[in-house]
Amino acid sequence: MYNQKNTEILKKIFAEYDYIMSTAQLGSKNIYYRNIQQMLKDGLIEKVRRGYYRWLDDDGSSEVVIINKLFPDAVLCMETALFHYGYSDRNPAEWHIAIDKNASRQRAKIDYPFIKAYRMESDLLAIGETEGEIDCTPVRIYDRDRTMCDVLKNMNKMDREIFNKAVQGYVGDSKKNIPNLMRYAKELRVQKRVKDLIGVWL
Repeated sequence: MYNQKNTEILKKIFAEYDYIMSTAQLGSKNIYYRNIQQMLKDGLIEKVRRGYYRWLDDDGSSEVVIINKLFPDAVLCMETALFHYGYSDRNPAEWHIAIDKNASRQRAKIDYPFIKAYRMESDLLAIGETEGEIDCTPVRIYDRDRTMCDVLKNMNKMDREIFNKAVQGYVGDSKKNIPNLMRYAKELRVQKRVKDLIGVWL
């Protein structure tokens, strides 16, 4: 068991990496398998994915920091984006992320935080990507117009109330960009739904 002094030293090391470290990063600090196993046993850290560990007493470090670390190539989407833009008043229980369909399925099998991964073609992944900020942390996220295309594409899998509020939120948003919406709709093959479900409100 680690004493208080050693625990504080370890905590400071994890703090340098926003409280989540890979096996390689731990090794660079001379923290190896035996040490990791002891920290797990002592309840100081938890395994969030193969080769990644999170310091449990993280002083409120945001989940989005972990998402950025584990999925630097992912884009926040769907209900996470809806909540970010104020199109939904439900803070989703899961982080919705878009990732390349060729990425290993094992990557999405993590214990914390909860995620929902949308796998898509490589050439569609970057459409409508922009920069945002959540909990004072820069993130990759789809813009309003791409988000609405995704919502329409996945409408049959969504909660009806969330879907309806999303459409009304987008229609009433002065920051929406209809030319972008139509361009994305063509690339994502949701033109008919955009015309039928958004066009009637414009």
